[in-house]
Amino acid sequence: MSGLAAADPARAAVFVALINAHPIEDLIAGLTTRMSLFDPDGAAFPLTLNDRGEAGNCYICRPSAAYIDYALEEIRHFARQPLLQRSMAGLIRACRPLLRASGLDHQVQINNWLFSTNPVPALGGAQARLIRDRLCAAYPDRALVIRSLNEVADRESMAALREAGFQMLPARRIWLYDGRSPARSRDIRRDEALLRDGAFETVTEFSAQEYDAAAQLYGQLYLQKYTPLNPQYQGLFLSEMHRAGLLDLIALRGPEGDLVAVTGLFESGLTLTQPVVGYVTTRPEAEGLYRRMMALSRQRAENAGRFFNMSAGAAGFKKNRRAQPVIEYTAVYTGHLPAVQRRATSVIAGVLTRLGIPLLQRFDL
Repeated sequence: MSGLAAADPARAAVFVALINAHPIEDLIAGLTTRMSLFDPDGAAFPLTLNDRGEAGNCYICRPSAAYIDYALEEIRHFARQPLLQRSMAGLIRACRPLLRASGLDHQVQINNWLFSTNPVPALGGAQARLIRDRLCAAYPDRALVIRSLNEVADRESMAALREAGFQMLPARRIWLYDGRSPARSRDIRRDEALLRDGAFETVTEFSAQEYDAAAQLYGQLYLQKYTPLNPQYQGLFLSEMHRAGLLDLIALRGPEGDLVAVTGLFESGLTLTQPVVGYVTTRPEAEGLYRRMMALSRQRAENAGRFFNMSAGAAGFKKNRRAQPVIEYTAVYTGHLPAVQRRATSVIAGVLTRLGIPLLQRFDL
């Protein structure tokens, strides 16, 4: 099935109703957004609305957090190269006024499931133009944004969006495993052996307390070890999404009876993503908790014949498991906005393409 029909109206409606049934802070701490349902031509997409200057937003709803705040966090990788680190920090900070001029934080985002990766249903030329025209008419002062596009899984959709006037802003480098053509490597075989060792019980049904425990496991990895700029998912969000069938939550229970690792899987179109993963970071590395969670997700992608979007980071780990690096883009339409915003967006796209992509590739980020 192609075009807008690939977007599941019932699923999107359930998600939007779920989000609007609770204060957003109870679901994802530190996030400010307004959610609605966009249903052009018999399809449906979750839609988020955000305004410039809103406090407490992570990058899933605010480009300035992605391109400035998160980028500044990422230069920690260059701690052993202080001159390069300072130069990059200066360049990133210099772009803040440019991003402010673009007005991209004042946006309407299409297909936003409030995950770090939101796989995009297949879009043809007519569908891309329909999305553009209806949203420009409804929100004449906001940039139109679609995240999580890449040239492997979304080549045709990206072409359709470009033809409709969308610009492609490089966002990050992700790792994509092709579950349609399963690969094997020494590390994959070792991971599979871990899953068969019987050391932990697999859990797919959770008590209310265990949903909170799963959120804490995610927080140990993504918020404490990495950065609090990541989405701060709460137990309520995990429980509501899991019970509604929107997020497939799987955990491991240790011999002591407590949850020690968790993964949350989201499928859309050709792609499976893992927006939730976490584990007790103080347990012995030899237990391979992270490896187990990634292996469970890879197996699910193979069984479903989908790409496994392994997100960004941990380049060596993912490369050894036959994932391929690919640049992820954010599609932005500003053709209906004032000239200063259009020019600023074009400059940002140029800087990210000419400088950002080579840096990501050169330093294996």
